[in-house]
Amino acid sequence: MQPVDFTTLTAACSEIRANWLPSRLEQVYQRDRYTIAMALRTLKQRDWLQISWHPQAAHICIGDPPPRSPDTFTFSQQLIHQLNGLALVAIEAIAPWERVIDLQFARRPGESALYHVYAEIMGKYSNVILTDASNTIITAAHQVSQQQSSVRPIQTGQPYETPPKLTGTVPSLSESQERWQERVSLVPGAIKRQLLKSYSGLSAALLELMLLEANIAPETSTDSLNPNDWQRLFERWQEWLQALDSKKFQPAWTKDAYTVMGWGAVEKVKDIQELLNRYYSNQIDQQLFSQLRHQLSQKLNNILAKLRNKAQTFKTRLQQSDQADEYRQKADLLMAHLQNWEPGMKEIILADFDTNLPVAIALLPDKNAVQNAQSLYKQHQKLKRARSAVEPLLLEVQTEIEYLEQVEAAISSMGYANAQIDTYQTAEDLRVLEEIREELIGQKYLEDPEYRSRSANEAPSTNFHRYLTPNGFEVLIGRNNRQNDQLTFRVAGDYDLWFHAQEIPGSHVLLRLEPGAVAEEVDLQFVANLAAYYSRARQSDQVPVVYTQLKHVYKPKGAKPGIAVYKQESILWGKPQIVISH
Repeated sequence: MQPVDFTTLTAACSEIRANWLPSRLEQVYQRDRYTIAMALRTLKQRDWLQISWHPQAAHICIGDPPPRSPDTFTFSQQLIHQLNGLALVAIEAIAPWERVIDLQFARRPGESALYHVYAEIMGKYSNVILTDASNTIITAAHQVSQQQSSVRPIQTGQPYETPPKLTGTVPSLSESQERWQERVSLVPGAIKRQLLKSYSGLSAALLELMLLEANIAPETSTDSLNPNDWQRLFERWQEWLQALDSKKFQPAWTKDAYTVMGWGAVEKVKDIQELLNRYYSNQIDQQLFSQLRHQLSQKLNNILAKLRNKAQTFKTRLQQSDQADEYRQKADLLMAHLQNWEPGMKEIILADFDTNLPVAIALLPDKNAVQNAQSLYKQHQKLKRARSAVEPLLLEVQTEIEYLEQVEAAISSMGYANAQIDTYQTAEDLRVLEEIREELIGQKYLEDPEYRSRSANEAPSTNFHRYLTPNGFEVLIGRNNRQNDQLTFRVAGDYDLWFHAQEIPGSHVLLRLEPGAVAEEVDLQFVANLAAYYSRARQSDQVPVVYTQLKHVYKPKGAKPGIAVYKQESILWGKPQIVISH
């Protein structure tokens, strides 16, 4: 993830300064452990200033409105208590080349600041700190005790101290090329590393693009640079410093991340705020997606392993109970041949009633023939009772396994679209995964006291996978159990066809049909391929897929999310590899 460097921070703040000063603060909302959003209103507009102290994604920009779920963080409550209704009158760097921004709040423009919000955008040391006019700390996003840092503790009631000052040389527009070149080449080495060593205020990402623009490889030794190389590089160096001086930047997407200098651009962007908001929102969501997907997969693997062990135990007990009839038959044989028994016998061999083959019956020598027969009858009854007790337990466990395998299939397919590898694509992927987590919490498979559930009134996401068949019919595919239920029992119309991999965990798939429309064989096969692809059997060459009308699909009473029963189905063989290859 590309960190916000001094250049990016300067560019973002100059744009915010131009468009949002002065503005009135109306609301503060904390999105998560690392991000606050401040609602600012000017005479022309209202939007949310986002400040993040995330260790890998600290940034400041105008961002998206926060969700409607309640804010339970105390830091945001402390901020709104002090700042509500005040005007944001200044956004200043605390010192040249420092990545600490001072947001100043006063009663009205032109008056002195009553409060300061210091946004320290410094990688893993990032923080947001509220102080009063005398710079006494009122609250901080991240309190730092004396034990954690003897150099710079950050605690309520203490005076705010700025981070240690930069000790290296800072770049200057007035520095000549000769002096600059002499400083950088004093000790031979890779040009990128020597620039980083020689000057403060630079970042690896900025230098990569600067060198790329000058057509110089970052690992090129300073010894091997010719006069033309130095000239081109110094021109880019000056271009950078002039942009900082004039506050004129060229935001753009690069092949791997973003730039505010226009170097390496693959797509220009007008607004630095949109650039930063999109990049860091996407990066953080992608990180959360990967973490959550791993956590849920691990949890499901553990639960399913225990349930499968339990199911195997029940199956073993049922196999043992299959011997019940054998005990009864031996008891019957013994009772029919009491005259053959002799005291002290440990075994008796009798001819089977039906086959006339010899049957060996183990006996207890201290009991007579009738007592031995009674013992065999008792064993028969015991095993019969075991079967009647175990069968419903096995059914319950198998139903639970079937449900969790359905959830597992939804998680394993997360990020799949037209790629065979699982990759995060959009913020909707994260929301679908969060809905799966909510479902597992609701079904008591997960406990997460820190997790704040969505509002009960919030509708489930409807960002189904969408396709068009060869003849232009729409296909909708559920991405989790919540969406599967929504698709099958809310969205589906009377004329639609419902598809699902036969007896295999997978998505509910809907072929939308208008009254009178008839899907041809090519359309049905297309949808069957998709149903196979969005199932647990994705890697197979052929997968049996059932389809039927919606009136033949229903949800059993008390069934878990995503479970449906169907009848009057037809079967097609879906070919998931065709979907993968496209």
